[in-house]
Amino acid sequence: QIMHTVDHVGGAELLFNGVKEHHVTLPSQSEPWDVKQLLVWIQQNLLKERPELFVQGDSVRPGILVLINDADWELMGELDYQLQDQDNVVFISTLHGG
Repeated sequence: QIMHTVDHVGGAELLFNGVKEHHVTLPSQSEPWDVKQLLVWIQQNLLKERPELFVQGDSVRPGILVLINDADWELMGELDYQLQDQDNVVFISTLHGG
């Protein structure tokens, strides 16, 4: 089992009942988890409302920055990045609507 910390900040936490940090243990599977699978898991297990504000298609919607261990996920391979034990994944909403 792999432990990860998943953070939602900048307004993204409002989609998760105001919870900014989740300590996530993903189920074991034969292949390593990647970020694309993590997003599906988050939708099924953590996302409480309005998934369209978090995901679009099979990725995060535009306006949500994703950091993996404090690095922009674009440098890490985005959806294809294979999660390692103790990775810290942060979703930051840059959209502030009212």
